[in-house]
Amino acid sequence: MKNQLKDFPLDIKISFHKIIQQFSEQVENENSSIAKKYKEEVLQYVSSFPQLEEGIDDPADLKKYQDPIRILLNDLFPAILSNNEIKAVSLPFHNIIFNASQRFRKILDEAGPDYKLAMRNMDESMNYVYGCILVLNHHYGYKIDFSRPLYYDIPNKDGILKHYRLALNADFIDIYPGENAKKITEKDVDLLIQNMEDIALWKEMFPPRSWIFKGFTIINLTDVTVDDAISELKTTLLHQETADQSELIKFQDIFRSIYKIPDLRVGFTVYNSNEDTFERMNNREGKSFILDKEEVAEGKKGVYKEAYHKLINEQTYYTISNVESYVKKSGEDHLSQNLKKHQIKSCILAPIANGIELLGILELGSTRKNELNSINAIKLDDILPYIVTAVERNKNEFENRVKAVIQSECTSIHPSVLWIFENEAKRFIRDQDQDGLASFRDIAFKDVYPLYGQIDIVGSSEARNEAIQGDLLYQMGLLEEIINSAYETEKLPIYDQVNFRLKEFKDELENSLNASSEQKVINLLQREVNPLMDHLSKQSKHLKKLVEDYQGKLNPETGVVYDLRKNYDETVQKLNRTMARFIDRKQVEAQRIYPHYFERYKTDGVDHNIYIGASLTYKRPFNKVYLYNLRLWQLSTMCEMENRFYQVQKTTPVKLDAASLILVFNSTLSIRYRMDEKKFDVDGTYNARYEIIKKRIDKAFIKNTEERITVKGKIVIVYSQSADEREYLRYIKYLQTKKYLGEELEILELEDVQGVIGLKALRVDILYTPDEKAPDKTITYEGLVDYLN
Repeated sequence: MKNQLKDFPLDIKISFHKIIQQFSEQVENENSSIAKKYKEEVLQYVSSFPQLEEGIDDPADLKKYQDPIRILLNDLFPAILSNNEIKAVSLPFHNIIFNASQRFRKILDEAGPDYKLAMRNMDESMNYVYGCILVLNHHYGYKIDFSRPLYYDIPNKDGILKHYRLALNADFIDIYPGENAKKITEKDVDLLIQNMEDIALWKEMFPPRSWIFKGFTIINLTDVTVDDAISELKTTLLHQETADQSELIKFQDIFRSIYKIPDLRVGFTVYNSNEDTFERMNNREGKSFILDKEEVAEGKKGVYKEAYHKLINEQTYYTISNVESYVKKSGEDHLSQNLKKHQIKSCILAPIANGIELLGILELGSTRKNELNSINAIKLDDILPYIVTAVERNKNEFENRVKAVIQSECTSIHPSVLWIFENEAKRFIRDQDQDGLASFRDIAFKDVYPLYGQIDIVGSSEARNEAIQGDLLYQMGLLEEIINSAYETEKLPIYDQVNFRLKEFKDELENSLNASSEQKVINLLQREVNPLMDHLSKQSKHLKKLVEDYQGKLNPETGVVYDLRKNYDETVQKLNRTMARFIDRKQVEAQRIYPHYFERYKTDGVDHNIYIGASLTYKRPFNKVYLYNLRLWQLSTMCEMENRFYQVQKTTPVKLDAASLILVFNSTLSIRYRMDEKKFDVDGTYNARYEIIKKRIDKAFIKNTEERITVKGKIVIVYSQSADEREYLRYIKYLQTKKYLGEELEILELEDVQGVIGLKALRVDILYTPDEKAPDKTITYEGLVDYLN
């Protein structure tokens, strides 16, 4: 046949021999003279066209026989139903149709001249296999179920995409072997159905055009734009309680009807890509062939390596048409044991993936060999998108529950502004209930005064680097001792070489520590030293004791000494924890002055932001006197925090210094809640100046000097307006009388910070109370150093 698929097992001839044969039989048995005469005349007419019975090779020739074909098929295509039925003659696996009904032609005309009729989701690369299965079923009498819902997606005149399901009538075809056809045995069939995607194997069994297809097929289209069967499945999958037992049973029943297997079993296993583990569904009632009674299993222990590669890496189906054979080659993976336990003889494992990640595995099991296989696995192609949606929803709902717990326990909205979030949430719900459309609007507050403060650890980077340097040098010393002892036992050149490398690294560390120093040492240890330690521990009891003592001093996670650094990290953590808890407790008191928004962050120290203004409260009048009170509270609290900073260090292994800073901003600004970061930030270009100052001010220098504005033992108040200076001078004088601040006061100008000019600062000594039991006894920073040392 011309223009047919170049590579196809069937040599297709369009023939009407079967219907002509039926007409001849009906003439002999027809009792009605009218009907008999009609059939005789039809037979006589079509006899003038012998090609209709012998077979037409070229589809282009169909136009020549358009009239006799129409007359011959009149019983199958009654003119009275032509405007109702969507019907046509077709050829298998070809987009060739003819003798279409009036309604079919109208649908295609409305689709437009550019529309090309094509079946949805048809993989043309598999057409060869489908042609071979047609031979197995039609000629050899097998019942290999490769059927699946077939659809045409055709736009109507309004551009709306309509969906039509195809029904195929193959009553008028004959398939028989050609000259090159091979005889197919049952053993061949067992091999073929286990290797559906092995096209080369199918071609070997069914050489191209080795079988003759003679006849035609009839297609009937049904408008299933709203398809009941798929709708039922979709409804089940999208049900809010899909994990409930009753819904799981319904879900299983739908698959039983799709596969026509009354005892089909359905399971599902969640895949955790972060940990490479298989896990049970949230609902314990859900079945899992991979896990059975277990809660979790490692990915490569759950299934055989071939199945793991297919499901996890390629995200494609893995079919087991013969479980007995699978068990023999797979050994004792979880899946093998559970399939045997539940007497499953064939199985399909289908990956549920959203194009980005694997979410889980859908499992179908049958108690009969070959009943589930690589051929009927394709039935899932039209179903899996709905399952993916349901699994994603289930996963998202669980993650939302986790986030809700975190939100509740860890990052709840600050109580001072909770009221506006509650109001917006109520409005959101009302809109959603009214018309199903709702969006959470931005939360913003205008005309608020900002207050910013920080207590920072002085030289934190240098202190951390000194700790790292000290640990690494100590470790190099321990290794030198071990290598020297080994060299005394047996003078191997390798010991001398490693000793040289250790000394080289030690000299480099003593001179300087850079960002790559620690990694270089770790690489040296992993590649050269650690393998040697295993050898040395077996040479003598003395060396074994040295190696064990050395290894006992290492951090098991990093393989390096973690003593000085541990002391530093623990000190910083304790200081930050103490500072954070202290200001949190003081905040409770400050809220009584006037409700305001407060947030604080732990870095190498503790920073805090405060916003106060009428818009932050619910119908409560605001006066600037509340702002003045809060500023005084902030200054006194930060002095108290500095005291706590040093009081804690009576019991810490490392002694560190702090430097405190307050930024005064004279104007109001607007803040907006940023949904992506779950925090408030300043709103607008003008207000961004405030954020620029915050980020850069602690690194600023005093004008015309190389001296940083922040120093240990003093608190710095940065401002730009003379009114702010006068205000804070009053606070300082008051706190001097309260023994919070010392007498030494500096008024300084700052070097221009990028984008910000004209800043000034007040810098004043902090008085410390080293003994909490004697709050009246205060000393300066110099006295505090002597006290702590």
